Amino acid sequence: MKYTQYFSFIRQRPDRAIIKEEWILDAIKKPIKTEVKADGRIRKWKLIEEAGKYLRVILLEDGETIHNAFFDRNFKEEKK
Repeated sequence: MKYTQYFSFIRQRPDRAIIKEEWILDAIKKPIKTEVKADGRIRKWKLIEEAGKYLRVILLEDGETIHNAFFDRNFKEEKK
């Protein structure tokens, strides 16, 4: 996994340390929603059933480098 220095630092916080690497990889590979922002960063969301929360992963423009990952309290899955 490639990641930014920011991610390495922020990952040490207790609320982020509980996020498993496998959850992050799963969110990248099989997201329920993906958005590309104007600056090129990519947001991906995935429901982590084990935690009962939605994980948001933010990738840099290259689509590989992880910039951030956190449980998104405000995310609501769109009805189909």
